[in-house]
Amino acid sequence: MTAHFIPEDISFSLEVFPPKTEKSLQNLLETVKSYMQFDPAAITITFGASGTKASEEQLRSIIKQIRTLTDTPIAAHITCGNRSRRSVDEMLQDLWDDGVRHVVALRGDLIEQTPYKKHEERYERSYDFVAGIKKQHPEMSVYVAGYPETHPESPSENFDIDHMKRKVDAGADGILTQFFFDPEVFLNWRDKVEKRGMYVPLIPGLLPIMNFPKMCTMAKRCNANVPDFLHTMFDGVKPGSLDHHLLAMNVLSHQITRLVEHGVSHFHFYTMNETLLTKHLCKWMRAGF
Repeated sequence: MTAHFIPEDISFSLEVFPPKTEKSLQNLLETVKSYMQFDPAAITITFGASGTKASEEQLRSIIKQIRTLTDTPIAAHITCGNRSRRSVDEMLQDLWDDGVRHVVALRGDLIEQTPYKKHEERYERSYDFVAGIKKQHPEMSVYVAGYPETHPESPSENFDIDHMKRKVDAGADGILTQFFFDPEVFLNWRDKVEKRGMYVPLIPGLLPIMNFPKMCTMAKRCNANVPDFLHTMFDGVKPGSLDHHLLAMNVLSHQITRLVEHGVSHFHFYTMNETLLTKHLCKWMRAGF
């Protein structure tokens, strides 16, 4: 039997976001169809931070349409920061009634540009939210966010890891990380997390670089460091060009091979509803080389 560097049982989940137009929706459905040939473990669908009723209805509609294409598990992102506890619980019940059994529980970005404050009608913190989900639906699989380079609002790394420990203690089944580019960042963080007594799956989130300048802007908001070598690699390279795509694939393959060397067996890809890089990435992983 031929030995494969990428194990045959490697798995990955793919994250998409709700489109804003009918044309974009049809493109998304076609994109999801193209992903299915690579047997992803799950599709996750993001949810608008505003938490409006229209956002909820759009999310449910997209989930229903994707479920007509595949029986791959779908995980719905749910935010709690800008809505009452009652409205969040009602949405959870609606999703449960729709057959959704996996969620990604997040506080979400706050609409008010002020530090997070307790509100009597809200879930106070994301770990309270996780506990509320498990109380309402004990069989719901709940994933939460982790930050290998620390959440932008956290005063320290230790504070951030302690906060994540509370989410795990509240019942979180696994952790999806914010994107990063240096594999050593994830590996060092994983060691610290495990020493803190968290043994749920730690799933690294990887972002295909489709537009380097825009990615840098996004990374700054997320407190994700862009290493100097990436600035050197992409200097003067036009987004959308063949060179840009090849460099982006090189970055991803480096991240994945390094993490696989250290026992990582599942990955989460922030696809940005993009097909080209994600499709070739999935094909490359399934080939095993």
